[in-house]
Amino acid sequence: MDTDDDGAEQQKPTPHPRTTEPEPEAEPEAGTEPEPRRRGRVPARVAKVALALLSVVALAATGYAYLTYHQVQGDLHTTDVLGEPDSPDLPPPPPADDGAEDILLVGVDARTDMQGNPLPLSMLKTLRTEQTGTINTDTLILLRVPKNGGKPVALSIPRDTWVDVPKGGQAKINSVFGTTKAAAANQLRARGERDSAAVERDSDQAGRKALVQTIQNFTQVRIDHYAEVNLLGFYLITEALGGVQVCLNHATEDKDSGADFTAGLHTVTGGEALSFVRQRKNLPRGDLDRIVRQQVFLGSALHKVLSAGVLTNPGKLTDLTDALHRSLVLDPDFDLLQFAEKAKGLASGDVSFETIPVLTINGRSPDGQSIVQVDPKAVQQYVAGLVGHTGGGGAAASGGYAQTSINGVTCVN
Repeated sequence: MDTDDDGAEQQKPTPHPRTTEPEPEAEPEAGTEPEPRRRGRVPARVAKVALALLSVVALAATGYAYLTYHQVQGDLHTTDVLGEPDSPDLPPPPPADDGAEDILLVGVDARTDMQGNPLPLSMLKTLRTEQTGTINTDTLILLRVPKNGGKPVALSIPRDTWVDVPKGGQAKINSVFGTTKAAAANQLRARGERDSAAVERDSDQAGRKALVQTIQNFTQVRIDHYAEVNLLGFYLITEALGGVQVCLNHATEDKDSGADFTAGLHTVTGGEALSFVRQRKNLPRGDLDRIVRQQVFLGSALHKVLSAGVLTNPGKLTDLTDALHRSLVLDPDFDLLQFAEKAKGLASGDVSFETIPVLTINGRSPDGQSIVQVDPKAVQQYVAGLVGHTGGGGAAASGGYAQTSINGVTCVN
């Protein structure tokens, strides 16, 4: 389970490996928690994307290599969450023509299948989590593709970012989907709806719409396309791939996420892969270090997805396609064939990767929650400046510690 640690004392990273496994070539610099970065870039070899983006790219690649485009596109779940808000009391969306095609990529920690049925206890144990009545969006990436042919940018938004919500008030951005979904489900039941599948479908729609509206208001960017993947889908994808290589600077463990890793190289799959990308406790910079974990993991996974070992293996492709059909949700106008063209450059570093500017990762909300504080105006100016942004290398993905690698795999905290 990946619970909030609101009000809890910040935990320290595990300082040393627990075994004699080989350590990375260089140790992270000692010291207290670094100042939060205002923007971060990674070397071109690291494809820094989120869980949902891996699913979309994998499916696009699968469509090229094994199935026809129409077979793949036609079997996907879709959700119509874009366009004008349902209520005239809500602010209109930003202008549609902002110089870029903007794709919102969402990783959801739902403990249900695509039909809204709760996952069995045995599967929850495999996922190293437990049943919960809430749904959070733990991974949020805004992919901006300039219409003038400029370099695309993938922008990460920390899950605990404190934002204004559509119907008034403020909340963590990762709670908007789940809070709205729960309220909509209660309203549907109060109106006499007894079909649980209909309640799940319609309340999910309400949650997604609220999330899109929140991000549009927060960034002042009009969302053109939507892609979402859940926990089960991520598990199935990593199983289909046969594991993904990751590297850690130090040994670390966290009972909430199920993480328990020694220093050095690991090949992770299934529940272990989920633990790797979901851990945030016992990491020096909490959620920001988790973003780095996700980004580096996806770089390694993307490389494997697009490798001959997967694309020329009919069995792996069948498993991969089945996993994506069971877990991926797109807006009806999301054209995978067009997106695949954009996605081809991800593994070769033709995308610049950033994180929104933050004021502090150790903020407190008025009601005592641990939050990431931001200046919305600064975020909006930063996001607007990404169109035509040329990127640049040099800064480590770590954003505060020395970057190392083993056998070409980037090591992280």
